[in-house]
Amino acid sequence: MLLVFDVGNTNMVLGVYDGKNLVRDWRINTALNQTSDEYGVLIKSLFDASNLSLDKVDAIIISSVVPAVMHSLENFCMKYCDIEPLVVGPGIKTGLNIKYDDPKMVGADRIVNAVAAIQKYGSPLIVIDFGTATTYCAISGKGEYLGGVIAPGLKISSEALFQKASKLPRVEIVKPENIICKDTISSIQAGLVYGYAGQCEKIVGLMKEELGKNETTVIGTGGLANMISSETDVIDVVDSNLTLEGLRIIYEKNC
Repeated sequence: MLLVFDVGNTNMVLGVYDGKNLVRDWRINTALNQTSDEYGVLIKSLFDASNLSLDKVDAIIISSVVPAVMHSLENFCMKYCDIEPLVVGPGIKTGLNIKYDDPKMVGADRIVNAVAAIQKYGSPLIVIDFGTATTYCAISGKGEYLGGVIAPGLKISSEALFQKASKLPRVEIVKPENIICKDTISSIQAGLVYGYAGQCEKIVGLMKEELGKNETTVIGTGGLANMISSETDVIDVVDSNLTLEGLRIIYEKNC
């Protein structure tokens, strides 16, 4: 079985593949100070609760935008699985032609998403990942990674309001009943949810103009993709497992 890790700033998503079949996936907090043994206990417990055996894992691939966790995570792979993981980065075969000024500056998660989206949906494409940051990635009709946009994510924006505006509370990110809200909590929620829906529409519209492709498919992924996609018609498909699929594809290209 193949164990894949998508390490984000807020959450870490793990998936287990048997061939091309995603058997199980989990989402846990990205803990910067977690040791390899703590990872071992946690991940083994996840496997046990799903009636899976960690001993059956024979390959591991990691995509990470959090360098601080990599030492412990790689040690976990060696100590508990006796496997040296494949880490997405320079020198890894992705099949993706990156047109960024400095290709090494493109986040591993953006590359992995692009690889999966091209294989699953063809091109041209726009991939929106609603994570700690919201990223918009443009892919040409030739399957080239052209670049994109990075914006603060919903949770970052919500936390910034709480920290910087002394009278505003921390709120749960949910859709309010109305846009004209009569209390502070709903007002913040409306600004976040509808504001980000509007952001999507504006950025996607401008990207399509620059791509010159009206038939461009827009893919949404990440923890809050379903919520935002329900408030705008510019997102064609929500694919929650896009990054995990990309990791599997990249592993197959390299091994």
